Amino acid sequence: MLYSEKVMEHFRNPRNVGKIEDADGVGEVGNAKCGDIMKIYLKIEGDVIVDVKFNTFGCASAIASSSMATEMIKGKPLSDALALTNKAVAEALDGLPAHKLHCSVLAQQAVRAAIKDYYDRNGVACDKAQLSVIDCEDGHCE
Repeated sequence: MLYSEKVMEHFRNPRNVGKIEDADGVGEVGNAKCGDIMKIYLKIEGDVIVDVKFNTFGCASAIASSSMATEMIKGKPLSDALALTNKAVAEALDGLPAHKLHCSVLAQQAVRAAIKDYYDRNGVACDKAQLSVIDCEDGHCE
């Protein structure tokens, strides 16, 4: 089987799908070469992500990675969300095929892009290196 049961569950029944109209931070990553585009919306109170939604255009792995990443950061402080790694997302999904690992990278990047947007909107000083967002090149996201 190409995908784990967890990947298929999050693909068929994704959590936190949608848009937060008055989001405190929005991050969008991906490009046409990858074929996957993720947009994450954050609602933040104090230093805690109280709500998170996503819209993803892409394959089963991209949708499942977005769903899992939002589940992993919901209710958590921003510091925990910044510490989210693509490896943790892939492991939480019981693995992704090697050629689909870039989907978990995009999920990590979308979360960081949304947090960066929140910081920028609110004039919060932050470690830009920790928030770096890498674009896809030649269809591969590393």
